[in-house]
Amino acid sequence: MPRKARIDAPGALHHIIIRGIERRKIFLDDFDRDNFLKRLGHVLSETATPCFAWALIPNHAHLLLRTGTTAIATVMRRLLTGYSISITLFFNQLDDLDAGKISRQRQRKNSVFSIHQIDGLF
Repeated sequence: MPRKARIDAPGALHHIIIRGIERRKIFLDDFDRDNFLKRLGHVLSETATPCFAWALIPNHAHLLLRTGTTAIATVMRRLLTGYSISITLFFNQLDDLDAGKISRQRQRKNSVFSIHQIDGLF
């Protein structure tokens, strides 16, 4: 049975859960968390989207956002695409510099690049 369409009107409050594929880690260290939070702050200020709470857990994240003038789907697409690309580019550069750690970096690239699921509770 298909999922019902998300209600996304200005002022709607959304509890958003972000997970990596197969529930793998999306944040391995403080660098990842800082990168995500900087991107979140940038996207929220550009789109005038209020954020009331957030929690970053190694394999998922929770956000409590209110729809502003920009649709939540657009806000999340910008945030997650930018985060995924930045992590992938970072680890592609490391692959070139340090061949001894390729397996760890490939594992990490696969887990972060697959951020895809957004669940909204209204």
